[in-house]
Amino acid sequence: MPGTDPLDEDGDADPVSILDLFTIGIGPSSSHTVGPMRAARRFATLAVQDGRGIERVRCTLHGSLSLTGHGHATDSAVLLGLSGWEPETIDPDRAPALLAALRETGRMTLDGQVDIAFDVPRDLIFDNDFLPEHPNGMIFEAVFADGTRLARRYLSIGGGAIVEAGARPARRNIRLPHPFGSGAELLAVGAARGLSIGAIVRANETAWRDPAETDAQLDRIRAAMFGCIDRGLRCEGELPGGLRVRRRARAIHQALTARGHAVQPSDVFEWVSLWALAVNEENAAGGRVVTAPTNGAAGVIPAVMRYYETFVPGAGAAGSRLLLATAAAIGLLYKKRASISAAEMGCQGEVGVACSMAAAGLAAVLGGTNAQIENAAEIGMEHNLGLTCDPVGGLVQIPCIERNTMGAIKAINAAYLALRGDGAHVVSLDAVIETMRQTGEDMRSQYKETSLGGLAVNVVEC
Repeated sequence: MPGTDPLDEDGDADPVSILDLFTIGIGPSSSHTVGPMRAARRFATLAVQDGRGIERVRCTLHGSLSLTGHGHATDSAVLLGLSGWEPETIDPDRAPALLAALRETGRMTLDGQVDIAFDVPRDLIFDNDFLPEHPNGMIFEAVFADGTRLARRYLSIGGGAIVEAGARPARRNIRLPHPFGSGAELLAVGAARGLSIGAIVRANETAWRDPAETDAQLDRIRAAMFGCIDRGLRCEGELPGGLRVRRRARAIHQALTARGHAVQPSDVFEWVSLWALAVNEENAAGGRVVTAPTNGAAGVIPAVMRYYETFVPGAGAAGSRLLLATAAAIGLLYKKRASISAAEMGCQGEVGVACSMAAAGLAAVLGGTNAQIENAAEIGMEHNLGLTCDPVGGLVQIPCIERNTMGAIKAINAAYLALRGDGAHVVSLDAVIETMRQTGEDMRSQYKETSLGGLAVNVVEC
């Protein structure tokens, strides 16, 4: 539950890896696209493995998944997941043709193995009622030839992660060398062991894999982030969904390139904003992105990392590994002690958390102490508290795309502000995380990814 102490009686945190926070998938939403696709694939595999003849499969989307499902491509994600596709491996360019064929024929190859009839209007249901366990709920049901049924309830809890409602959470049989469950514990571990925050995380990753493999995975994440930026800079045209939002990144990139890097003082911030814009235009188009820690906030950390490698002397891939590891330490605190789901926390749980993570990572690679890094993370969130999630038309476009540019700029500002101090500050990271959690719980559902309030109802759709 959000806000509970993540430490068990033995003092070990329920382990979360860097690769749980940074996963490569597709847009436009980690909780509304990636999570439902994973849930659908899991259920499809379960139904096929059951061994009985499958007559019919049905999915009902509830709450926020229903209210913004069309704009977030949740329906498409479920159809692809049931067909056996996964967000990490599906080619986004192939998805439209796959979906068109399914809708045209009314046939689906469940889990890529069993051909069944699937009538999309009949078998994929949008129900605006919320399940009691979580705002992002879905129910899958399979009907077998003998009349028996198999049903599962899945919850998409943010960042593409899913859990089965009512199932006992699986405990990983992993013992971390340096467990921590709060910002205070993180600082205490660092002081006691003489380790930086990034080094603590890197050491903990050895519980899963050897350091060389962790480096390779971090380099893969970095490459995917930068690849997303570069694709966003090349593409133009109108984003899907009906709002007629045009991509801007390519034209801005051409203008800035013609002018050269950092000719004017404001140019640095224009470049950072451009990189974030490019990522989130790609995300809105359903392209390949890295959840960081969500898709809706996918542009913040890549933009700050590109800033580091472009404008900081001596920067490179090794430093970016440290940036990502440090950012992950902060992200897992939000994941454990609050939530990274906009349906629970509003956008403070997405762009706010990404800003906090990026600020910490940048402070680390700029030579900050653990106390300064923790301060940077706190500043990054403190000035995103109360940020609502009110996507116009249920699409991850307005205000989501520009909001990532603001988050990236705030993160850089937070890092440098923290580095000007000695790490001492009144509001701790733990206090700001708890404040975010309380604010999210108090926030009315209209402002938490339902498109029932805020800009979503005050902007006339074109």
